[in-house]
Amino acid sequence: MTLEEITTRIADLAWGPWLLILLIGGGLYFLIRSRFIPYRHFGHALALVAGKYDAADDPGHVRHRQALATALAGTIGMGNIAGVAIAIQLAGPGAIFWMWLTAIVGMSTKFFTCSLSIMFRGKDSEGMLQGGPMYVITEALPRKFHFLAYLFAAVGMVGCLPSLQTNQLIQILKDQLYIKQGFLAADADPFYFNLGTGLVLAVLAGMVIFGGIVRIARVTGALVPLMSTLYIVAALIAIFLNIEQIPSALTLIVQDAFSGDAVAGGSVLAVILYGVRRGAFSNEAGIGTESMAHGAAKTREPIREGMVAMLGPLIDTLVICTMTALMILLADNWSGDAEGVTMTAQAFGTLLGPVGEWIVLIAVVCFASTTIFTYSFYGSQCTAFIFGSANAKWYQLIFISFVGIAGTLSMNTAVNLIDACFALMAIPTMVSAILLAPHVTEAARIYWQNLNSTTQPQA
Repeated sequence: MTLEEITTRIADLAWGPWLLILLIGGGLYFLIRSRFIPYRHFGHALALVAGKYDAADDPGHVRHRQALATALAGTIGMGNIAGVAIAIQLAGPGAIFWMWLTAIVGMSTKFFTCSLSIMFRGKDSEGMLQGGPMYVITEALPRKFHFLAYLFAAVGMVGCLPSLQTNQLIQILKDQLYIKQGFLAADADPFYFNLGTGLVLAVLAGMVIFGGIVRIARVTGALVPLMSTLYIVAALIAIFLNIEQIPSALTLIVQDAFSGDAVAGGSVLAVILYGVRRGAFSNEAGIGTESMAHGAAKTREPIREGMVAMLGPLIDTLVICTMTALMILLADNWSGDAEGVTMTAQAFGTLLGPVGEWIVLIAVVCFASTTIFTYSFYGSQCTAFIFGSANAKWYQLIFISFVGIAGTLSMNTAVNLIDACFALMAIPTMVSAILLAPHVTEAARIYWQNLNSTTQPQA
């Protein structure tokens, strides 16, 4: 049995109907319990991101905007560019509908999980304030639940390795740059090219990764908004030029969501499961990784960071994933031989010409890089929780080494590795959030009461 076959079986087993119930059912529970708060206060969330409520003496490491950018850096990119293409290729256009659903309920999930990451921050072995599911569990739940914290951290060390990010970055460099420019023959053995490119990327990544969360936040805070805007504007131009085809594309997504006829052989459950699977990868709601980024925010008010965090699924799944899906469906190249990010690049090229392919290339380089930086922070936090902060540097060395070799893996192996780990990470995150949800609803009640009575809630 090959490595790809092994990882496929593990990922398919992990992403069973039970996980669908946990993620979607849990998200609906949060949505109802919060009385739709994430959807009623967009203006306040935007004010927080704009820095209206920032205070220099608040505990934490980065501003609200930087925390959001760091979290988005972990999701925008491979989940939104390659992940959408993979979803459509393997489960048909209907998978996009279920990705939308994960984003809608995922907004409420992120509101709860990221509020908790501030509410129950802990200190690492060096006395630094940290957030994330492992600290939420150990700080707020009885000892009998603490094994969940170590489960999350142990699996997170593997799940945060940059398998798909590096794999797809190297793939688009090879397909859209080196082969098209004549630097590499199309039929050449890609192993040494993939390995060599991976080693170069490893060196470049190390320059940022060893700077810690502050440097990562600065880089992602600069690159993510710029590249997101460029990608969205390019997609909007293509959509506007083909506006008459949009209704049929949207109709295809909705119809296939409940039939599965396009690819999945009529299995609606297969379409749902894969859509939720890719949706979880695109926005990470309920997985727990995003809680580590938002847990580093400078704030005394947990609800503030929850409000900022809930913008994530809106931006990365409902906006950027939808743009990518429409481009692929308009180009009608989803049933061809292209895989992952190459399919997306081809779609942009079909609709916008050579400039479209260059936009995707630049976007993938930036997004994949920022995701790699962010994942290194996540993995280091998991390592520090189990082995102490002093040993996180050894994980960073392993992480950077993995950047060098990840390009030699097949795309399916890279996807399956992340999927399997994310499924296991969702268990501690969602269980702890469900158990502690009353703390968030009570804090939210007090927060909005104070905000309405004083312009600034009390700490």
